[in-house]
Amino acid sequence: MRTYLALASLLACFFSYASATALTYKLVANEKACFFSSVEQQGAKIAFYFAVQSGGSFDLDYTVMGPDGKVIMENSKERQLDSVFTAKVTGEYSFCFNNEMSTFAEKMVDFEIAVENESPSALLPSKQGTSPEQTSALEESIMKVSRDLSTINRNQKYFRTRENRNFSTVKSTESRIFNFSVVESGLMVCMAGLQVFIVRFFFQGARKGYV
Repeated sequence: MRTYLALASLLACFFSYASATALTYKLVANEKACFFSSVEQQGAKIAFYFAVQSGGSFDLDYTVMGPDGKVIMENSKERQLDSVFTAKVTGEYSFCFNNEMSTFAEKMVDFEIAVENESPSALLPSKQGTSPEQTSALEESIMKVSRDLSTINRNQKYFRTRENRNFSTVKSTESRIFNFSVVESGLMVCMAGLQVFIVRFFFQGARKGYV
């Protein structure tokens, strides 16, 4: 029982060293939206993830800038990104999404910004009577659980993005088929009316010839 309690406390300490923000944002046409994350420790790891769930061609422009105004990474017409970089300076980092290339398409974006402020081993509680071997084994178990959870989280994000994009494609195709059917039905009605008019016109002309 004590082992499970110790493992739970170690897990709580491990997850407390990282701060994360996961949001879903609707980026309208010709809009540029920026989000900010504060880093208080030099050398911290910053994980940046985003995926366009729906809208247009599922792509947008993005820019990541540091507190000194230098561009850390940027790209155009990107559908999805999962990147980790090291914060060289402390301060506020900006993460901007740009949809100015779209004239009317709105885009739904899922993104997450995670900052790891310090090493998890520095937060592990020390206890008298605990050998370094036991602490090392617990650290390895925690790291393994963390890697497995990260893998599961990435897989969930990937399948969610695939599902949302496929649903958006099916919805767009359904709308196009419906519009095409309406136009086709209208053309058929117009052709039928035109044929009736032409037949009546010929019969009326034939009757006048007989008279």
